[in-house]
Amino acid sequence: MSDNLSLSPREREPSERINDFEEVVKGYSEEEALKEASRCLQCKKPTCIEGCPVGIDIKRFIYHITQRDYLSAYKVIREKNDFPSICGRVCPAEYQCRRTCILTPPGRNVCSPKSINIPLLERFIGDWAIKNNVDISVSLKKKTEYKVAVIGSGPAGLSCAGNLIREGVEVSVFESLHTLGGVLSYGIPSFRLPRQILEHEIRYLKKMGVNFILNCLVGKTKTLEQLKQEGFDFFFIGTGAGTPLMLNIPGENLCGIYSANEFLVRVNLMKAYKFPKYHTPVNIGRKVIVIGGGNTAIDAARCALRLQKINGLEPCVTVVYRRTLQEMPSRIVEIEHAQQEGVNFKFLLQPQQFVPDANNWIKEVVFFECFLGEPDESGRRRPVIIPDKKVRLEADTVIVAIGLKANVSFSSTVEKLEVNRKGEIIVDPQTMQTSLDNIYAGGDAVGGEGTVIEAMGMGKKAALSILQRINRRSSGH
Repeated sequence: MSDNLSLSPREREPSERINDFEEVVKGYSEEEALKEASRCLQCKKPTCIEGCPVGIDIKRFIYHITQRDYLSAYKVIREKNDFPSICGRVCPAEYQCRRTCILTPPGRNVCSPKSINIPLLERFIGDWAIKNNVDISVSLKKKTEYKVAVIGSGPAGLSCAGNLIREGVEVSVFESLHTLGGVLSYGIPSFRLPRQILEHEIRYLKKMGVNFILNCLVGKTKTLEQLKQEGFDFFFIGTGAGTPLMLNIPGENLCGIYSANEFLVRVNLMKAYKFPKYHTPVNIGRKVIVIGGGNTAIDAARCALRLQKINGLEPCVTVVYRRTLQEMPSRIVEIEHAQQEGVNFKFLLQPQQFVPDANNWIKEVVFFECFLGEPDESGRRRPVIIPDKKVRLEADTVIVAIGLKANVSFSSTVEKLEVNRKGEIIVDPQTMQTSLDNIYAGGDAVGGEGTVIEAMGMGKKAALSILQRINRRSSGH
């Protein structure tokens, strides 16, 4: 590889990795990290920082890597981000910090191969800290008299909690499930984000003093009024987007059809791939069709292929998308990994009907062929069906991955909380405050499905707004 191109990470061979759920990307060795860090120009005006939703001082932490001062690099990252090992794995940096790297030519909507591989350097530092049991003492401010309830333990909620606890604010995070992490836990497969990495990053918050309450569905188990009676002064809603969108076409209730949300929860959270050791099965078929084109669709397809291998079946998984490869919203690297592993792709097909067999099980899917018309509100060309052209594909398992709506289990219980027609909570984008005083929100519950780092940025912004309110109250204003 040319010295002026970013250094690609080491990866497990596809023929090996499709047999298990172990991590695919190995990350940088020390030698590789030093080589990649040495390519950084240490710009006077580091534009990469502008592309980071939480504002990590990228220039400074990379400089410390070049000096082999990994502890200082870790401290720099931790100033802005509590989850370097997570973000280094799942952030779509090619559209964020790497895209705004000075080595990416202006006007590109994705990074250049020459841009510094910032997330892998961040991951290297985060993993170095884990391997070396680094426990930096966080300088917590003097404890305040205020209490904040964070509802949801996904990336937005965890980020909000971390930023508040540093300033001496008492924080309790309420999670409806039995496991912390939200979409990080149930939505992202362990071959992309190992569970021990997630658990380590959450333990860091516990050490700082964040209180976590599991199996508590706020709005049902406890109401907002009850939390107020328990002394909570401010609230942050980070309940995510957990309600699947469906196609609403004939046959959608047939056996063998999953929403991607259910499928991934069964696999990632309930460990269906270890059945019967874990008691949640997934009926994986010989021919699997995944409908959709986002990261969730690719995750579901790669999980399905692994389940087929584990169950002794010949892999046969096809992702069907109504636009073309160019318009797919999934990360390019995830599509490439899926292709390497043997996932098939078919484009310009829109589902019309699910066809059952004699036992009311999915047998095939009927699709309209499409062509691309004028751009829609997303900026992508709109798929237009060709009514007299249809394609029939055999399938005994179908996973529908066309998106998620906001989780309204809590917001629907709060009077006068304003939401839009999609059920997403309306906030002031500068402060993340909702229509109600002392209640803030962020993450997918506000903006729909987004990235982990975008959710963290919203959680951080809300925390800063809450801190400003607390400081004004404490000063008597």
